[in-house]
Amino acid sequence: MEAIQTGWDFFQNQILGMSWLNTSIGTGLGAIGLDIHTAIGGSVHFFVYDVIKITILLCTLIFMVSYIQSFFPPERSKKILSKFHGIGANVVSALLGTVTPFCSCSSIPLFMGFTSAGLPIGVTFSFLISSPMVDLGSLVLLMSIFGLPVAVVYVILGLLIAVVGGTLLDRLGMEAYVEEFILNAGSVDIESEELSKRDRVIFAKEQVVATFKKVFPYILVGVGIGALIHNWIPEHVIVSVLGSNNPFGVIMATIVGVPMYADIFGTIPVAEALLGKGAQLGTILSFMMAVTTLSLPSMIMLRKAVKPKLLGAFIAICAVGIIVVGYFFNGIQHFFI
Repeated sequence: MEAIQTGWDFFQNQILGMSWLNTSIGTGLGAIGLDIHTAIGGSVHFFVYDVIKITILLCTLIFMVSYIQSFFPPERSKKILSKFHGIGANVVSALLGTVTPFCSCSSIPLFMGFTSAGLPIGVTFSFLISSPMVDLGSLVLLMSIFGLPVAVVYVILGLLIAVVGGTLLDRLGMEAYVEEFILNAGSVDIESEELSKRDRVIFAKEQVVATFKKVFPYILVGVGIGALIHNWIPEHVIVSVLGSNNPFGVIMATIVGVPMYADIFGTIPVAEALLGKGAQLGTILSFMMAVTTLSLPSMIMLRKAVKPKLLGAFIAICAVGIIVVGYFFNGIQHFFI
């Protein structure tokens, strides 16, 4: 048992957390005369380390997830979903969302395609909720910061929000609030040619390049904000706003997260810095969920596909779910940290 724990600690700290990289960068900066224990030196250290670490994880995860995704093109996903009914369809839809694009804006075109194909509105929204919130990349990235238990519970609760949210929208009879051009678009069944292993590798490499170009600016912004929080904002300020003494911290974090646009890769450095400054775990996770699921740009895009009443119901259900998850994690934080 001790050997297993030692092996896991090595994987957690050296593979996912890349402690070796942190030490190496600190040594390198010290060698050129930069004191990493000062605010400026610490900011540079945090920025360089997190950018490199997240870039390595980003490229590795996108390749792995994209390779898996090559087995589930839209046509095949639609056929899989059409075989299930009731809450089972919502569960399968939420699970399929874990192997699709990393941000909400990329998921919306797939959601529109599924809706046009005649899939129930609740099923398509379960997919739309889970895709940016609980993709496979989020599991690994959360493990690198918070550890395996937090990552697993986060993914389970995210899937629960997706299933419950989709089921509620279905029970509310929201089909009438989808824009007409989506409902009337119909679908064309195109059989996807079977890809060879080489084709899948090429597809995965192309996805790495395309996704990296799209999200890297947000990583730089996220790491920059994280460096600012980590080295320039006093701990007592973070604790007073997002710590246990503020019962409205989760709600505030959710509201603040909505206008932002980033994926899980851009929010990780901010979350890491907030945790180090004493913010509560649930408050941090609520912020991350709000940014990835309810960002303003994605809501503007979604509004073109659905009417205001359906958009409002979607936002309300997701927001309530995110807030509940935040308070749940705050209540059990002592089990994890």
